[in-house]
Amino acid sequence: TSMKQILLWVSFMEAMSLGALSNMNEFDRKPGNFGFDPLGLMPTDAEKAKNMELAELKNGRLAMVALGGMVHGAIVTGHGFPYLP
Repeated sequence: TSMKQILLWVSFMEAMSLGALSNMNEFDRKPGNFGFDPLGLMPTDAEKAKNMELAELKNGRLAMVALGGMVHGAIVTGHGFPYLP
């Protein structure tokens, strides 16, 4: 099913990043910065880069609030959580 595929790919991506996380103290990089920016969206200017990091942090927080709203909406209405039986 589709949920199994999603779980498989997310697990695969997590497993691929374990090496970088376990060696993070030996590398000179910020947490979460894996150096993957093929479109060149991260600005080189320090102030603009700081604003981009803040925007990404706010985007992640908004996504967590949205997921919480989905879960609670499913609980209140009794229709079940989307994509799960």
